[in-house]
Order: sequence, then structure tokens, then C-alpha cells
Amino acid sequence: MTQYGFYVNTDICIGCKACMTSCFDRQNLDVPLKFRKVYEFGGGDWQTDDAGAFTTTSFTYYASMTCGQCDNPACVANCPTGAMQKDEELGIVNNDKDICIGCMTCQKSCPYNHPQQFADGLSWKCVMCTDESPDATPDPACAKACPMRCIEFGPIEELREKHPQGADAIGELSNETSPNVVFELHRDASKGGALMNPAEVASQDAAPAAV
Repeated sequence: MTQYGFYVNTDICIGCKACMTSCFDRQNLDVPLKFRKVYEFGGGDWQTDDAGAFTTTSFTYYASMTCGQCDNPACVANCPTGAMQKDEELGIVNNDKDICIGCMTCQKSCPYNHPQQFADGLSWKCVMCTDESPDATPDPACAKACPMRCIEFGPIEELREKHPQGADAIGELSNETSPNVVFELHRDASKGGALMNPAEVASQDAAPAAV
């Protein structure tokens, strides 16, 4: 099996969300559905000294994330019908629409709340744009759209070898399901930081979408 994944350089990401909007356009999604989300983390404060001068410890950074195509996917482990499965050749996680019942247990169990419920009532998710190619070759639109070139796509072992300093967790994005992602940690990531846009990246109710 060739397990594919993503490298995301959060130290140069500017939070423009071109990755998110290109995915939105490629998949013909309607608000509020999203297959790729841009998480904003921040913290710190502003202070004044005795002379009234302002100093700050504030910081912010962004992390783009989609389905981790995890090695231990919670969606697969918890799907009551067995619809959600991990492909043995590419490592992509997807569900069989013929037996999916739209219960969204996959979304509820996913640490990233990734699977989305479409207007047909079924669960849909990122499949690395394999549906764009006649031979199901992964070619994610998000990686091609990033103006800062901070998203790379390819076999995860190659990405980990190329970026050995990378991590598989950042901010509130955990690695409990062993996602196939490599984050280049932002210079302020060690400070932690709270999620600044929780409403934007939260699970959404079903909305119309082309399928």
C-alpha cells in the first residue's frame, strides 16, 4: 500500500483559505459544508509599562487540515454498518454509499469532525480528489491552490523523510488516530494558544451539495 498524506508548513501559512475555497469549488459544496478547514490558534496579551507604552505577547498562527486518512480511523472503528473503510492500495478512507445510513457516527467520532452530511442524508468526505481522475489518481486541488506553497501532497513516508522535523499534531489538532499529515510547526506553536474560530471549523448540519 502507498499511503498518501499532506505536509502543511504552518510557519508560512497566512490563513488566506485558498486551500479551503479551492476544495469548496472543486467539490461544488454549498455553505456551510467544508472538506478542508483552516484552524486559527492564538493567545497572549497587551500590557502597558509605567510610561504608558504598550508591549504585547500576542500571537496567532494557522493550520490547514482535512481528513487525515488516519492509520487508526475512528470513523471506521465506529461505523455501525461497516460502510466506512480504509482503501488497501492508497490508504484513503471512504464510505460505501449503498450501506451508509447517514447516522453521522463517523463525524461524531472523528477528532476533526471531518465527514459531512449532504442533502442526500449520507456521509461524504475528502477522498484526495481521486474522483477527478479516470484512474482514481489522487491529485488534491487544495495543494495546487496554496499561493504560499505551504501544502505538499504525496506518499506520507516521503513527506516524513523530507521533513523529519515535522509533527503530526498542532494546537488542538491531536494525533490520537495517527493522521497521515506532517505539520511544520509555527515558531509560536510551542506557546499553545486557543482555537480562535471554533464556529467556523465546527461540525455543520446538512446543507445542499452537488454529488
